[in-house]
Amino acid sequence: MPAIEASKLTKFYRTYRKERGLWGAVKGLGRRRYDETRAADQVTFQIEEGEFVGFLGPNGAGKTTVLKMLSGLLNPTSGEARVLGFVPWERRNEMKRQFSLLMGQKNALWWDLPAQESLELNRAIYGIDRERFKKVVDGLSDLLDVRDKMNVMVRELSLGERMKMELIAALIHQPRVLFLDEPTIGLDVVSQQRVREFLRIYNEEHRIVTLLTSHYMQDIEALCHRVLVIDHGKIFFDGPLAEIVDRFSRHKILSLTFEAEGTRDLSRFGEIIEQTPASVQLKVPRGKVTETCRRLLEACDVSDINVQEVPVEDVIRQLFGETHEDRLGSGMVAAEAAPVS
Repeated sequence: MPAIEASKLTKFYRTYRKERGLWGAVKGLGRRRYDETRAADQVTFQIEEGEFVGFLGPNGAGKTTVLKMLSGLLNPTSGEARVLGFVPWERRNEMKRQFSLLMGQKNALWWDLPAQESLELNRAIYGIDRERFKKVVDGLSDLLDVRDKMNVMVRELSLGERMKMELIAALIHQPRVLFLDEPTIGLDVVSQQRVREFLRIYNEEHRIVTLLTSHYMQDIEALCHRVLVIDHGKIFFDGPLAEIVDRFSRHKILSLTFEAEGTRDLSRFGEIIEQTPASVQLKVPRGKVTETCRRLLEACDVSDINVQEVPVEDVIRQLFGETHEDRLGSGMVAAEAAPVS
């Protein structure tokens, strides 16, 4: 049985659209119009034990909504889901003790207490044996290099230190499933790298199921072999990260080094990304790579030529830009309610 299973998971929101002015307010008393937002639309996927899966999408795509439904914080409009065999929104204690949700923009620790005492409160909530608690906290604090910060007030910790403490709090009960929503947001480069390395090691050692959302492609590339891509509430890709480039990239990058320096106008061969007197990088359509290489070799004295894929981050950015434009073009779905009696 998959550790996480979602089948046609759907969540709609209706928001009242008020017309302008006093007359609009009066009309709203008798007949209201609503905008329907499809935060999650027929979302279907499975995640096996031990998988580390990236969940990608632009702002408002539905990532956090799906995580909240899988965590039991939201009830779906329709559809089904199972997490470790449990229906999340039934909120059974057996499931609560086996998963964690960490949101980078939300604080789970008490700001006015030292980190150690905040963790002690979590120990009491989960009913964890003190010896086991000490062993787990010591191990996690060593991995994250924050043992010397345990007695510092949470509010006095740096953002990176606080996020590491949040990770410890999320893992002290040794969950089997971990939902991470932007865990490295706002962190400096060094802290991001430290958190990534910790998550990679922890997943390998404990085989914990991890579903990660992040706007930092470095997080996804370093940790996730498989990604789900969602936009407008719909999943339109589920597979290895490398396949995104193969399926959605329309271009390749040609890097050329010339035998002699000089000024050259190569714009007719493709989009110039970078150019120096001795080299150039061109973006060309995938279907024209061979022909473009032949023409370049005929037109220039080339000492070296290299064909590369477009960076996956650029492909994702292009994808999100296209789907955002599609969404703006389609507009919102307006629903009209019956008159209020």
